[in-house]
Amino acid sequence: MKSLVRCCVLLSTIAISIAASLPAPAAPRARVFVSTASDDANPCTAGSPCKTFQHAHDVVAAGGEISVLDTGGYGPLTITKALSIVNPTGVEASIAVSSGNNAITITAAASDKISLRGLTLDGTGVGQDGIEFTSGGVLEITDCVVRGFSEGLFFVPSASAVLKVTNSEFNDNSDRGIFISPQSSGINVRGVLDHVGLYNNLGCLDVDGNIAMGGTLAVTVKDSTVSNCGLPNNGVGVAIETDASGAPSHVMLVRTTIANNPNFGILASGAGAHVVVDSSTIFNNDHAWAVFNSGQIFSYGNNSVFDNTDDFGAQTAATQK
Repeated sequence: MKSLVRCCVLLSTIAISIAASLPAPAAPRARVFVSTASDDANPCTAGSPCKTFQHAHDVVAAGGEISVLDTGGYGPLTITKALSIVNPTGVEASIAVSSGNNAITITAAASDKISLRGLTLDGTGVGQDGIEFTSGGVLEITDCVVRGFSEGLFFVPSASAVLKVTNSEFNDNSDRGIFISPQSSGINVRGVLDHVGLYNNLGCLDVDGNIAMGGTLAVTVKDSTVSNCGLPNNGVGVAIETDASGAPSHVMLVRTTIANNPNFGILASGAGAHVVVDSSTIFNNDHAWAVFNSGQIFSYGNNSVFDNTDDFGAQTAATQK
């Protein structure tokens, strides 16, 4: 028995000694690096970068930054914490996806801020969502291109959230370029699209407050272009939809061009749908703007509205404000 005890004590001592000699797990770093010429077995430092966005996300500290070092594809990504992805000018960091999949899926905490800069997301005509946001506090998209998906940006938060999109394009998506729709009652969603291009999507910008009762939805679009949205008689440049029981949905269009859309340039549908148009150009659409089901469109009277097949159809109302 004494021999057995001594043996156990000896083995325990050896195990403790071995454990003490092993290196401690590396603490998450505030900044990590990716390169397509590298490997995910690397520690993600500048001198030894990892290969994919997903591995970099998994090792970076919450609130940290993923820096891109060279041109190439970095793979689909699911984001579950605050972070920034930064791609420098002159480098193309891309994500291509297989059929039915998203390029970037965001399911972060309500206080988390996610920033995406300089990315090219390509659905090659078969991807589902370029960027799908279901939870998080703030999403910032800057200098990005999202093309060839069903939905370019699918922004459907389940809690109050803010969206900021700057100097970016959403093109050739088979459903909508940008879809904004709060998914829970009583929440507030704010959005700003600044210098954004929406081209050749079935519907370019769709703001929908029908699900979120008791909250508010407010989106400002400025210095942007919405063009070639939809097939003949199908598709709208800017659509705002909410009925009386949904969240009041307000969209402000400032110095924005809405052109060459084969159905409506601007559509407000539902008693809670309000659009204000200021210093904007509405050109060569089938209908410049239209309202349905008590929606409202307000104009400051300083817009250029011309060469539309029907500037103000029988179901359209425009009110000076």
